[in-house]
Amino acid sequence: MFSENLKTLRKNKGFSQEQLSVRLNVVRQTISKWEKNLSVPDAEMLMKIAEVLDVSVNDLLGGGIVTKQESDSLDSVASELAKLNELLAAQQSQQAETRKKAKNIIGVILILLFMAAIYGQWNDMWHEFGQNLYHLFN
Repeated sequence: MFSENLKTLRKNKGFSQEQLSVRLNVVRQTISKWEKNLSVPDAEMLMKIAEVLDVSVNDLLGGGIVTKQESDSLDSVASELAKLNELLAAQQSQQAETRKKAKNIIGVILILLFMAAIYGQWNDMWHEFGQNLYHLFN
């Protein structure tokens, strides 16, 4: 685990074996031996490696480190999912707006139908009212 994690974390940071060896004050061959699992560092060196690679010792010794390529791939998938989510939200918003417009149009049509249905009655009522007023003042 340690050897694979060290190599993956070193590459994720963009360090060569030489660059990491300079930061840890060891020879490059020591880094190579650690990565080939031919030797392991002592506890003090593990803490120094973790500090240089900006991870915990637990992460350095544990499993499941994601490589930079896997991380880039995950970022790409996450970006695509975010775009799809935005498109879906826009589509749902557009559908809600369309439904609102349809409800308004149906409401206006119903009011017009109601008005047309009672127009004859209203017309008769106002005609009768007008005649009553006329007879009242004559």
